[in-house]
Amino acid sequence: MPTTDLGSFERVLRLGEGRRLKRLRNQAAYIATLEPDFETLTDAELAGKTAEFRQRLENGQPLEELVFEAYAAVREAAKRGLGQRPFDVQIMGAIVLHEGDIAEMKTGEGKTLTATMPLYLNSLPGQNVHLVTVNDYLARRDPEWMRPVYEKLGVRASFIRNMMPFAERREAYAADITYGTNSEFGFDYLRDNMAVTLEGIVQGGHSYAIVDEVDSILIDEARTPLIISGEPETAAKTYYDFARVVKQLRGVEFKGPTRGQRLEDIIDGDYIYDEKHKTVSPLEPGIEKVERALGIDNLYDPRNVQLVNHLTQSMRAQSLYQRDVDYVIQNGEVKIVDEFTGRIMEGRRWSEGLHQAIEAKEGVRIREENVTLATITLQNYFRLYEKLAGMTGTAKTEEKEF
Repeated sequence: MPTTDLGSFERVLRLGEGRRLKRLRNQAAYIATLEPDFETLTDAELAGKTAEFRQRLENGQPLEELVFEAYAAVREAAKRGLGQRPFDVQIMGAIVLHEGDIAEMKTGEGKTLTATMPLYLNSLPGQNVHLVTVNDYLARRDPEWMRPVYEKLGVRASFIRNMMPFAERREAYAADITYGTNSEFGFDYLRDNMAVTLEGIVQGGHSYAIVDEVDSILIDEARTPLIISGEPETAAKTYYDFARVVKQLRGVEFKGPTRGQRLEDIIDGDYIYDEKHKTVSPLEPGIEKVERALGIDNLYDPRNVQLVNHLTQSMRAQSLYQRDVDYVIQNGEVKIVDEFTGRIMEGRRWSEGLHQAIEAKEGVRIREENVTLATITLQNYFRLYEKLAGMTGTAKTEEKEF
């Protein structure tokens, strides 16, 4: 029976030394002892193992007690369906993924095949499980590539992709295992939360997911917000009015008590701004000037809550965002400049009315703002899962961030 040198485990799966490594080796060795029993099964009997496992779960047996047999079944299915026998190190990586940890496996070391084991195991309770990959191409390729394995086991894998029709998307989530990108899973969650009937919901739940290239998705893009926008509101005149008024106010930079500056010492300012934290705050004289200029009795009346945001964004635009530094004007449009690269970020706009406030400040045409109907960061989306695992080629270098 072919085996692989367990010394190569260090190159494939780095989880620290000692007892855990020894346990994983022993578990992989035990799964290998089950191999002869599974080799004698017919194709129908092998596929029937899935129904048997599910029946045992219904009878109260814990999922943890099925790990070894389930992995032995997947190994046999891979041998028959793909002509590939998962190595012991891949079995060890698959155990780690089932336990909700991160396995360091480089491209070409069999991540796609390794993932089939924990995906199959965690789909046995009847819950749809997810594999989160980095692009639509892999989301489509991987389940197709592994389809012979899943078919031998009697389970179904599918995928979601960008611009997929609703009926197909719902069918993809009805499979045992669903592949897709982080943004597709995230946007489906947001759309489900906006659905007005149960028939409009596609995601069944968030029981288990494996995140491929987990360092890219959970660290580099973790705080990237996914946003669904609605119909615009007409507020262009209000932005121009506030821009005109704020230009007449005096802003004072406030560096805080740690720099020896006290708020009560600022007697000739209408508002204060903090360059470092990009924050502003109106002072009493400024509030009175704004109320007089706009003919408002009380800016902070609950009915004027939107006007307070207009004032805040207009003061930020005036004091914290500089032309040809933070943004440029091209063809009558305000375009954001990336603070790290200096490149113009085409198609990107500041949110919450800031972009419109800068357009008003510069006197260019205001593009109507979209209203945010639903938003979530990728980090918060992945917190929804009861159990989350990841695969990457650089887990050790990113260990502290994980």
